[in-house]
Amino acid sequence: MIEVENLTKNFGTKAAVDHLSFTVNKGEVLGFLGPNGAGKSTTMRMVTGFLPPTSGQVRICGISMTDQPTEAKKHIGYLPESAPLYDDMTVTGFLNFGASIRGLTGSAKKDAVERAIETCFLQSVARQSINTLSKGYRHRTCLAQSLLHDPQVLILDEPTDGLDPNQKHEVRQLIRRLGENKAILFSTHILEEVEAACTRAVIVDRGRIVVDGTPQELIAKSGTGSLTDLFRQVTTRDTASAA
Repeated sequence: MIEVENLTKNFGTKAAVDHLSFTVNKGEVLGFLGPNGAGKSTTMRMVTGFLPPTSGQVRICGISMTDQPTEAKKHIGYLPESAPLYDDMTVTGFLNFGASIRGLTGSAKKDAVERAIETCFLQSVARQSINTLSKGYRHRTCLAQSLLHDPQVLILDEPTDGLDPNQKHEVRQLIRRLGENKAILFSTHILEEVEAACTRAVIVDRGRIVVDGTPQELIAKSGTGSLTDLFRQVTTRDTASAA
């Protein structure tokens, strides 16, 4: 459902993403891991069509993001890092607005909003103004907007960033459940999320994939049973490069 082939993005002489290739199929939750500056967010922005690649190809459900961006984007639900919200709207009002942008009308729009509210456990705050919500509920509202059109593909950039442990657990469980019927790509720098939410994970460093496998395979590769140890083994640390 997500096909990334030799994806490259240069900023001047710097290659932020360097000939990256991977796939995510239906029923897969792929964790996209790496240190700060590894190219995770740049990759996500190219996969969603927000940023054009220098070279390479992205296909969503077989549709080229370069040649048919409008068609490809119809199959994507996107939760960007620090997703914006309209504080003066209620949760239901914001989701109705999002559904209208997606072209939903009438009973289809009503059903989509109700489904998104239920899926993201927003029933208790559905009529509240967004500016009164806790960070956890704001985050769930952002996630709900990405689900309104029941997309086949979900792209989630740091979906648990800034949440407390209970909120992180809820979002991870939701991602796992959604991943049973969708292809999900989500970036994170939290290693425990690999075991908690992923069926597969890749680690990127300096724009390239350095490890790809299931959580169990990654743990086995560490030699110590620790994902943290594996991460430190395969990524370049700022302190090391500065020495």
